Amino acid sequence: MKPLTIRMHAGDNVAIVANDGGLGPGTLLDDGLRLLDRVPQGHKVALVAIAKDAPVIRYNVPIGYAIKDIAAGAWVHERLLHMPAARSLDDLPMANNQPAALEPLEGYTFQGYRNADGSVGTRNILAITTTVQCVAGVVDFAVQRIKAELLPRFSNVDDVVGLEHAYGCGVAIDAPDAIIPIRTLRNISRNPNFGGEVMVVSLGCEKLQPERLLPPGSIELKSGEVLDVVCLQAEAHVGFMSMVDSILASAEKHLARLDARRRETVPASELLVGVQCGGSDAFSGVTANPAVGFCTDLLVRAGATVLFSETTEVRDAVDQMTARATTPEVAQAMAREMAWYDAYLGRGSADRSANTTPGNKAGGLSNIVEKAMGSIIKSGTVPISAVLSPGEKASTRGLVYAATPASDFICGTLQLAAGMNMHVFTTGRGTPYGLAPCPVIKVATRTDLATRWHDLMDVNAGRIADGQASIADVGWELFHLLLAVASGEKKTWAEHWKLHNALVLFNPAPIT
Repeated sequence: MKPLTIRMHAGDNVAIVANDGGLGPGTLLDDGLRLLDRVPQGHKVALVAIAKDAPVIRYNVPIGYAIKDIAAGAWVHERLLHMPAARSLDDLPMANNQPAALEPLEGYTFQGYRNADGSVGTRNILAITTTVQCVAGVVDFAVQRIKAELLPRFSNVDDVVGLEHAYGCGVAIDAPDAIIPIRTLRNISRNPNFGGEVMVVSLGCEKLQPERLLPPGSIELKSGEVLDVVCLQAEAHVGFMSMVDSILASAEKHLARLDARRRETVPASELLVGVQCGGSDAFSGVTANPAVGFCTDLLVRAGATVLFSETTEVRDAVDQMTARATTPEVAQAMAREMAWYDAYLGRGSADRSANTTPGNKAGGLSNIVEKAMGSIIKSGTVPISAVLSPGEKASTRGLVYAATPASDFICGTLQLAAGMNMHVFTTGRGTPYGLAPCPVIKVATRTDLATRWHDLMDVNAGRIADGQASIADVGWELFHLLLAVASGEKKTWAEHWKLHNALVLFNPAPIT
């Protein structure tokens, strides 16, 4: 077996081992370096001797400092490193390194559902909004009946989903940060994949009353209509089946309207794509994330919108982000979101280092700095044109920083609130993650994962490390797959198996 190592930059003093199963002690690399230790796949080997307190450099960035002398050929892992301090948010570069404009990419289209508000859906889904967790069981029961009894009559409707969440009562709903979960749920109800049809199931006594969740003017109602609310505590409901029948009767009206819609040819600029990574490993920043970054550039060149997020996973690249901002105001907004999140973590006596998981470390990521350098690559090279606070809806095109926690489920939920109609999710350790409101394309970082999980991964970016494909090859493949899935011509594996994770609202406000 030929030893394979990957060095990200000429200035790096470490490389990662690419071979399945890693490499054993005594292995001779092409440059004449002999390994002193067994180095697992994805983990780092010192290319030169690194003195105590000297930087360990990957991506041409210090990802840590050696706690003792490290010999050339030694395995470099998290226990040998001190993590650098977080970059100060003072004196950041502000919109001073904008890349040259890329040539527009014209002529690409997909078959989408045009909505009354001008947005475009990639799916035609009836969503049932809930105001409080208390109604979740009833809504789930009703959804099963809707799918069995009603949905077969409306063949143009893709699915029926209950927007279950853990919010709505038992919370300090007037606290300043309570606006985050409320506007998140409000904007998810307006997601383009739901076709403008809004129906709500309420308990009746909850703090998050329907009129507070969806006040007048927050959604576009049909002429003469009022907000469609089924209240389970209404006196008209006698017994459980009365509640369920009421939900079905309401759903039938919305299904009929959704069923009348048809796909039409729309430009690729109508895509609003969220990009995210989960179960990351050292290959994330080598294969999958660079390919997604290449695709991000293609999408923005085509006029589309791309959301990148995960605040703790890009915090150590903040200077790269603010430098790429289109204006100083956008750069300042990024710094402001980072500062807010630093303070949020500090209230819990935590910092960004709490992000990395045992799986990240087993996959070769020593700390959050190394993880961040691989994560930011998903954003490509184009300028960053806007910033969203958690739960806000996107209103501009281009590359947008949507500030979210890095938790897969919370990030996905907040990107749905921003208006995401397609989702790209990279993984190295593997996750069956999916979202009911939106197609999720999963990109494997390694061929081994893509082979073992052949019916869960949609794209194998591991071919880049294997030398079978370039970053551009996989980026274009992903771009074309996005258009095909958006058109309904193809389904993702998560859609095929109906693998859907729960929505998780981000609630930094107190719970009473």
